[in-house]
Amino acid sequence: MGDGDRANAMARWMWDARQRRLPYRNLPDELRPASIAEAYAAQEAYYRLAEPVYGAVGGAKIATTTKVMQRLMGVDHPCGGAIFARTIHASPARLRTADFVNLRIESEIALKLGADLPASGAPWTREAVAPAVAAAMAAFELIEDRHADYARTEAASLIVENCWNGGVVLGAPKSVPAAALAGMAGRLTIGGKPAGAGNAEDPCATLAWLANHLAERGRDLKAGMVVITGSLIPTVSIGSGEQAVFTVDGLGEAVLEAV
Repeated sequence: MGDGDRANAMARWMWDARQRRLPYRNLPDELRPASIAEAYAAQEAYYRLAEPVYGAVGGAKIATTTKVMQRLMGVDHPCGGAIFARTIHASPARLRTADFVNLRIESEIALKLGADLPASGAPWTREAVAPAVAAAMAAFELIEDRHADYARTEAASLIVENCWNGGVVLGAPKSVPAAALAGMAGRLTIGGKPAGAGNAEDPCATLAWLANHLAERGRDLKAGMVVITGSLIPTVSIGSGEQAVFTVDGLGEAVLEAV
Protein backbone atom coordinates (compact mmCIF):
# COMPACT_ATOMS: atom_id res chain seq x y z
CA MET A 1 0.00 0.00 0.00
CA GLY A 2 1.48 3.35 -1.06
CA ASP A 3 1.74 6.36 1.23
CA GLY A 4 -1.31 8.02 -0.31
CA ASP A 5 -3.35 4.82 -0.05
CA ARG A 6 -2.36 4.42 3.60
CA ALA A 7 -3.32 8.00 4.42
CA ASN A 8 -6.68 7.54 2.70
CA ALA A 9 -7.29 4.26 4.53
CA MET A 10 -6.53 5.84 7.92
CA ALA A 11 -8.82 8.76 7.19
CA ARG A 12 -11.62 6.53 5.92
CA TRP A 13 -11.43 4.30 9.03
CA MET A 14 -11.76 7.32 11.34
CA TRP A 15 -14.40 9.04 9.21
CA ASP A 16 -16.57 5.93 9.00
CA ALA A 17 -16.36 5.38 12.77
CA ARG A 18 -17.42 8.97 13.40
CA GLN A 19 -20.28 8.84 10.89
CA ARG A 20 -21.49 5.58 12.43
CA ARG A 21 -21.33 7.22 15.89
CA LEU A 22 -19.17 4.43 17.28
CA PRO A 23 -17.25 4.86 20.54
CA TYR A 24 -13.84 6.40 19.83
CA ARG A 25 -10.98 3.96 19.27
CA ASN A 26 -7.40 4.40 18.15
CA LEU A 27 -6.56 3.23 14.65
CA PRO A 28 -5.98 -0.53 14.43
CA ASP A 29 -2.38 -1.76 14.39
CA GLU A 30 -2.26 -2.22 10.62
CA LEU A 31 -3.27 1.43 10.10
CA ARG A 32 -1.42 3.04 13.02
CA PRO A 33 0.62 6.03 11.74
CA ALA A 34 4.35 5.39 11.84
CA SER A 35 5.01 9.06 12.59
CA ILE A 36 3.26 12.32 13.43
CA ALA A 37 3.98 13.46 9.87
CA GLU A 38 2.08 10.45 8.52
CA ALA A 39 -0.79 11.24 10.88
CA TYR A 40 -1.07 14.76 9.46
CA ALA A 41 -0.99 13.40 5.90
CA ALA A 42 -3.99 11.27 6.88
CA GLN A 43 -5.64 14.31 8.49
CA GLU A 44 -5.46 16.03 5.10
CA ALA A 45 -7.29 13.04 3.61
CA TYR A 46 -9.84 13.29 6.43
CA TYR A 47 -10.53 16.91 5.43
CA ARG A 48 -11.44 15.75 1.94
CA LEU A 49 -14.04 13.41 3.43
CA ALA A 50 -15.38 15.98 5.89
CA GLU A 51 -15.65 19.06 3.67
CA PRO A 52 -18.66 17.86 1.60
CA VAL A 53 -20.55 17.44 4.90
CA TYR A 54 -19.19 20.24 7.11
CA GLY A 55 -18.06 22.81 4.57
CA ALA A 56 -14.63 24.14 3.68
CA VAL A 57 -11.91 24.63 6.25
CA GLY A 58 -12.80 27.91 7.96
CA GLY A 59 -10.20 28.04 10.67
CA ALA A 60 -7.74 26.19 12.88
CA LYS A 61 -7.60 24.72 16.36
CA ILE A 62 -4.91 23.64 18.77
CA ALA A 63 -5.12 20.58 21.01
CA THR A 64 -3.09 18.92 23.75
CA THR A 65 -1.75 22.27 24.89
CA THR A 66 -1.07 21.22 28.48
CA LYS A 67 1.89 19.12 29.60
CA VAL A 68 -0.52 16.82 31.44
CA MET A 69 -2.42 15.96 28.25
CA GLN A 70 0.79 15.68 26.24
CA ARG A 71 2.24 13.16 28.67
CA LEU A 72 -1.05 11.25 28.69
CA MET A 73 -1.01 10.94 24.88
CA GLY A 74 2.72 10.38 24.46
CA VAL A 75 3.77 13.62 22.74
CA ASP A 76 5.83 16.63 23.78
CA HIS A 77 4.06 19.24 21.66
CA PRO A 78 0.57 20.53 20.84
CA CYS A 79 -1.46 19.13 17.96
CA GLY A 80 -3.37 21.02 15.27
CA GLY A 81 -6.65 20.55 13.47
CA ALA A 82 -9.26 22.32 11.35
CA ILE A 83 -12.57 24.03 12.01
CA PHE A 84 -15.11 23.54 9.21
CA ALA A 85 -17.28 26.42 8.02
CA ARG A 86 -20.69 24.83 8.66
CA THR A 87 -19.74 24.04 12.26
CA ILE A 88 -19.09 27.70 13.19
CA HIS A 89 -22.03 28.99 15.24
CA ALA A 90 -22.77 32.51 16.50
CA SER A 91 -23.59 33.04 20.16
CA PRO A 92 -26.17 32.59 21.59
CA ALA A 93 -26.35 29.13 20.03
CA ARG A 94 -28.88 26.34 20.58
CA LEU A 95 -27.43 22.95 19.72
CA ARG A 96 -28.94 19.49 19.93
CA THR A 97 -27.01 17.06 22.10
CA ALA A 98 -28.54 14.30 19.95
CA ASP A 99 -26.34 15.53 17.08
CA PHE A 100 -23.28 14.48 19.10
CA VAL A 101 -22.23 11.19 20.64
CA ASN A 102 -20.73 12.92 23.68
CA LEU A 103 -20.77 16.71 23.69
CA ARG A 104 -18.08 18.39 25.76
CA ILE A 105 -16.97 22.02 25.71
CA GLU A 106 -13.75 23.95 26.07
CA SER A 107 -13.78 27.66 27.00
CA GLU A 108 -11.40 29.55 24.74
CA ILE A 109 -10.40 32.87 23.22
CA ALA A 110 -10.95 32.89 19.46
CA LEU A 111 -9.15 35.18 17.03
CA LYS A 112 -10.60 36.48 13.75
CA LEU A 113 -7.94 37.12 11.13
CA GLY A 114 -7.98 40.33 9.13
CA ALA A 115 -4.96 39.47 6.99
CA ASP A 116 -3.39 36.34 5.49
CA LEU A 117 -0.60 34.44 7.24
CA PRO A 118 0.79 32.54 4.25
CA ALA A 119 3.08 29.54 4.42
CA SER A 120 5.64 31.58 2.48
CA GLY A 121 5.95 33.96 5.45
CA ALA A 122 7.14 31.31 7.91
CA PRO A 123 8.70 31.16 10.37
CA TRP A 124 6.15 33.34 12.12
CA THR A 125 6.66 34.97 15.53
CA ARG A 126 4.00 36.22 17.91
CA GLU A 127 5.05 39.78 17.08
CA ALA A 128 4.70 39.14 13.35
CA VAL A 129 1.23 37.56 13.57
CA ALA A 130 -0.28 40.11 15.99
CA PRO A 131 -1.13 42.71 13.28
CA ALA A 132 -3.18 40.06 11.45
CA VAL A 133 -5.63 39.77 14.35
CA ALA A 134 -8.72 41.80 13.47
CA ALA A 135 -10.78 40.85 16.52
CA ALA A 136 -11.00 38.49 19.48
CA MET A 137 -14.00 36.88 21.13
CA ALA A 138 -15.07 34.50 23.87
CA ALA A 139 -15.71 31.07 22.37
CA PHE A 140 -16.61 27.48 23.05
CA GLU A 141 -14.98 24.64 21.19
CA LEU A 142 -17.36 21.72 20.78
CA ILE A 143 -15.53 18.51 21.57
CA GLU A 144 -16.89 15.28 20.08
CA ASP A 145 -14.76 12.67 21.82
CA ARG A 146 -17.27 9.82 21.40
CA HIS A 147 -16.69 8.65 24.98
CA ALA A 148 -12.97 8.19 24.41
CA ASP A 149 -10.77 6.70 27.09
CA TYR A 150 -8.29 9.57 27.34
CA ALA A 151 -5.65 7.43 29.04
CA ARG A 152 -5.63 5.05 26.06
CA THR A 153 -5.93 7.68 23.30
CA GLU A 154 -2.83 7.97 21.12
CA ALA A 155 -1.92 11.38 19.71
CA ALA A 156 -1.35 10.06 16.18
CA SER A 157 -4.88 8.62 15.96
CA LEU A 158 -6.33 11.76 17.53
CA ILE A 159 -4.63 13.85 14.83
CA VAL A 160 -6.09 11.75 12.01
CA GLU A 161 -9.59 12.32 13.41
CA ASN A 162 -9.04 16.10 13.49
CA CYS A 163 -8.51 16.28 17.24
CA TRP A 164 -12.20 15.69 18.04
CA ASN A 165 -13.34 19.09 16.79
CA GLY A 166 -17.12 19.33 16.54
CA GLY A 167 -17.29 23.04 15.80
CA VAL A 168 -17.21 26.31 17.73
CA VAL A 169 -19.58 28.87 19.23
CA LEU A 170 -18.32 32.43 18.85
CA GLY A 171 -19.21 35.48 20.92
CA ALA A 172 -19.36 38.96 19.45
CA PRO A 173 -16.00 40.04 18.01
CA LYS A 174 -14.17 42.82 19.83
CA SER A 175 -11.22 44.84 18.57
CA VAL A 176 -8.61 44.82 21.33
CA PRO A 177 -4.83 45.31 21.32
CA ALA A 178 -3.11 41.98 20.78
CA ALA A 179 -0.88 42.65 23.77
CA ALA A 180 -3.96 42.75 26.02
CA LEU A 181 -4.97 39.16 25.22
CA ALA A 182 -2.27 37.42 27.27
CA GLY A 183 -3.51 36.69 30.77
CA MET A 184 -7.16 37.62 30.12
CA ALA A 185 -9.45 36.12 32.78
CA GLY A 186 -12.47 33.97 31.96
CA ARG A 187 -15.29 32.36 33.95
CA LEU A 188 -17.63 29.53 33.02
CA THR A 189 -21.09 28.93 34.43
CA ILE A 190 -23.38 26.01 33.64
CA GLY A 191 -26.99 26.36 34.66
CA GLY A 192 -26.07 29.60 36.39
CA LYS A 193 -23.57 27.88 38.70
CA PRO A 194 -19.78 28.43 38.62
CA ALA A 195 -18.08 25.66 36.64
CA GLY A 196 -14.51 26.95 36.35
CA ALA A 197 -12.26 29.94 35.89
CA GLY A 198 -8.85 30.56 34.38
CA ASN A 199 -6.54 32.86 32.48
CA ALA A 200 -5.37 32.82 28.88
CA GLU A 201 -1.72 32.16 28.26
CA ASP A 202 -0.69 34.00 25.08
CA PRO A 203 -3.19 33.68 22.19
CA CYS A 204 -0.82 35.37 19.72
CA ALA A 205 1.92 32.86 20.52
CA THR A 206 -0.61 30.10 19.82
CA LEU A 207 -1.52 31.76 16.53
CA ALA A 208 2.16 31.85 15.55
CA TRP A 209 2.53 28.15 16.41
CA LEU A 210 -0.48 27.26 14.26
CA ALA A 211 0.71 29.42 11.34
CA ASN A 212 4.09 27.66 11.42
CA HIS A 213 2.52 24.23 11.85
CA LEU A 214 0.29 24.78 8.82
CA ALA A 215 3.17 26.24 6.82
CA GLU A 216 5.00 22.92 7.23
CA ARG A 217 1.99 21.34 5.51
CA GLY A 218 1.89 23.96 2.75
CA ARG A 219 -1.28 25.53 4.14
CA ASP A 220 -2.01 29.22 4.67
CA LEU A 221 -4.11 30.91 7.31
CA LYS A 222 -6.34 33.32 5.43
CA ALA A 223 -8.13 36.56 6.28
CA GLY A 224 -11.58 35.80 7.63
CA MET A 225 -10.55 32.54 9.26
CA VAL A 226 -11.12 31.83 12.95
CA VAL A 227 -8.42 30.43 15.21
CA ILE A 228 -9.15 29.06 18.68
CA THR A 229 -6.24 29.25 21.05
CA GLY A 230 -6.66 26.69 23.84
CA SER A 231 -8.98 26.32 26.79
CA LEU A 232 -8.70 28.54 29.84
CA ILE A 233 -10.71 25.98 31.83
CA PRO A 234 -10.63 22.15 31.88
CA THR A 235 -13.00 20.43 29.45
CA VAL A 236 -16.50 19.82 30.81
CA SER A 237 -19.56 17.92 29.62
CA ILE A 238 -22.86 19.62 28.90
CA GLY A 239 -26.21 17.88 28.76
CA SER A 240 -29.61 18.58 27.27
CA GLY A 241 -31.41 21.38 29.10
CA GLU A 242 -28.20 23.04 30.32
CA GLN A 243 -26.92 26.49 29.39
CA ALA A 244 -23.22 27.33 29.43
CA VAL A 245 -21.96 30.92 29.59
CA PHE A 246 -18.29 31.73 29.19
CA THR A 247 -17.37 35.31 30.05
CA VAL A 248 -13.98 36.86 29.29
CA ASP A 249 -13.01 40.18 30.83
CA GLY A 250 -12.79 42.75 28.04
CA LEU A 251 -14.32 40.46 25.39
CA GLY A 252 -17.83 39.65 26.57
CA GLU A 253 -19.43 36.23 26.53
CA ALA A 254 -20.26 33.13 24.52
CA VAL A 255 -23.55 31.39 25.29
CA LEU A 256 -24.48 27.81 24.44
CA GLU A 257 -27.82 26.22 25.20
CA ALA A 258 -27.94 22.44 24.84
CA VAL A 259 -31.33 21.02 23.90
